[in-house]
Amino acid sequence: MSKRPELPIGIQDFEKLRTDNLLYVDKTQYIHRLLNAAGYFFLSRPRRFGKSLTLSTLRAIFEGKRELFSGLWIEDQWDWNKVHPVIHLSFSSIGYRTLGLEAAIAAELQVMSETLGIALQAKTIDRQFDELIRKLAQRDGKVVLLIDEYDKPLIDYLDDIPLAKTNQQVMKTFYSVLKDSDPYLQFLMITGVSKFSKVSIFSDLNHLKDLTLDRHYAALTGYTQAELEHYFAPYMPEVEDYQGITQPELLDKLREWYNGYSWDGRTRVYNPFSILNFFSAGDFRNFWFETGTPTFLPKLMKAQNMLDVDQVELDEMGFSVYDIEKLQVLPVLFQTGYLTIQAKLEYGLYRLGYPNREVRAAMLAYLIAEMRHDDTISSTPTVVSLHRAFAANDLEQVIKLVKSIFKTIPSHIFIKEAESYYHSLIHLVFHYLGLYTESEVNTNDGRLDCVVKTPTHIYVIEFKLNKSADEAMQQIKDRGYAEKYRTDSRPKVLVGINFSSETKTVDDWQQENFT
Repeated sequence: MSKRPELPIGIQDFEKLRTDNLLYVDKTQYIHRLLNAAGYFFLSRPRRFGKSLTLSTLRAIFEGKRELFSGLWIEDQWDWNKVHPVIHLSFSSIGYRTLGLEAAIAAELQVMSETLGIALQAKTIDRQFDELIRKLAQRDGKVVLLIDEYDKPLIDYLDDIPLAKTNQQVMKTFYSVLKDSDPYLQFLMITGVSKFSKVSIFSDLNHLKDLTLDRHYAALTGYTQAELEHYFAPYMPEVEDYQGITQPELLDKLREWYNGYSWDGRTRVYNPFSILNFFSAGDFRNFWFETGTPTFLPKLMKAQNMLDVDQVELDEMGFSVYDIEKLQVLPVLFQTGYLTIQAKLEYGLYRLGYPNREVRAAMLAYLIAEMRHDDTISSTPTVVSLHRAFAANDLEQVIKLVKSIFKTIPSHIFIKEAESYYHSLIHLVFHYLGLYTESEVNTNDGRLDCVVKTPTHIYVIEFKLNKSADEAMQQIKDRGYAEKYRTDSRPKVLVGINFSSETKTVDDWQQENFT
């Protein structure tokens, strides 16, 4: 029996995977289709989603390293005599944070040219890039150009717009040489997280074929359900024993936590980084978010009053609306992986939503922290404590926790935006609670009602602001909020809560059994 491959957490080098007995999920059939398609390509995918591994695999193919593809789909489907020189440039590892972008590119070009045995005479990065491509093609044949994470110098500075704009101009200058490089190029692929500034940065590359929403490449990166069940079968028994669950239960939880990403509205894939980390740790955690969430995102969502972004609609043109000085929430959330396509609708519209529990939970935690002016690490414990209080039928503790949610908000901010803060924060907290206990939150003309279901009780809750608990209770009764749960055998508890904007806390509440 062959040795079970090790899990390649954080490793995106195809050759290393294949020579060090590391797990590789075979994507070469999709790559073969790409190689046989005409044109130059652009692919947008979120971070940690296999873009770098895709380019590394392409590099090995064009370098003719057939031995690395033994047993893979493409092994006997490709002419391995088609060898081409490769320029492989990754913007995630060129040191632009310390050197500055222009100096970092110049240094990288110098290292690459020395490695390839090309002497560069030009002095500026655009001319050096052009010279490297041209001389390499003249000596060794048409060049394969692979550019990974092209937008990293922009993504990293979206909270520093002047620097982002400076980097944007450097990148525009650098890429400008590609418009005249066609005679020297065999294949070109550029990857990144986002499509913003694509028009201005690649202004002369309007012939780039965008694969981002192309259904033929919806599973080029990420793991399909079939791939998960096939390639990770050897790792499942150990996790099942550790978790004390059956394989069907494990697969259901994996779908809930890590599946759901889609770029065509039909094909669903898992986040590779999260799956690899899960099978290594054996625990359900927010692995992807542990790699870092841009702080500007929750701030942007709050500033544009777009806190509830699940089940929203966007037209196809909206996916490419990127102005670094006027960022729009939905395109940014989609490109960075916080939202995904749930369905293609009529008239060119798409329905977007959180892909899975991992992303939803972490984003809600960040948003709650942003609204509370508190640390993100406190959001989840607060919601878990709220879940425990409901599960224990301890409404005194529930009220205590609801009060605590507002304590860290500076009074002058809350007083200024009391209505907005009150509704938004309660809404976020109870949506987050829904990941632990079934919780329904509905809004209509500013009214918020909430239903929390535990194994033993159903709580029908109405919140009021600067009114009274009695008014909240009366509204529950007048509008028959509990009626639809009458046939449920669990006891129903009606809860009216009034919140004071002056004291920034719950000042009155009451409960009553529903009969």
